[in-house]
Amino acid sequence: MINQRLEFPALQTERIDLRILNLEDAEAVFRHFSDEEVTRYMDIEPCKDLKEAEEIIQYHIDDLGCRWGMFDKDKDELIGTCGYHYLRREDKEFIAEIGFDLSKAYWGQGLMYEGMKRVIDFGFSTMGLTTIDATVEPENARSIALMERLGFDRDAELRDQFEYFVLKRNC
Repeated sequence: MINQRLEFPALQTERIDLRILNLEDAEAVFRHFSDEEVTRYMDIEPCKDLKEAEEIIQYHIDDLGCRWGMFDKDKDELIGTCGYHYLRREDKEFIAEIGFDLSKAYWGQGLMYEGMKRVIDFGFSTMGLTTIDATVEPENARSIALMERLGFDRDAELRDQFEYFVLKRNC
């Protein structure tokens, strides 16, 4: 594990502002995570109240990783989240697991691909990651397709009932 806090600045793409979530975002996070379609393949239940949204945000604030809120530039509306967690060093590797979710109204528009490309670039170029990994439920065809489109390699076998993906930094 990593025991030092890294800095995670706001990032941008053509259509998205990515900024670290804070407690002021609780209402938007509640709306986003109260949709069972968003949380369907996540390890959380849909939010039932604002307090649960605040707990999600606080969890990521306290974590050594990060969670960016993805905000539509035109509407300044939360459309999803993505970020790094489970940062660890193994031998000479610096590895982080990436996670992501997107509001159903924005599925199929290439927004998660756009945001993830920026976050992956930041991970390799600025954080110094050597490897990014991800786990995806086998039934989550959209996320599997995204991982493949982003260039992640998939393990041949399931790990703990999940598809396991890995992306190595080009040296």
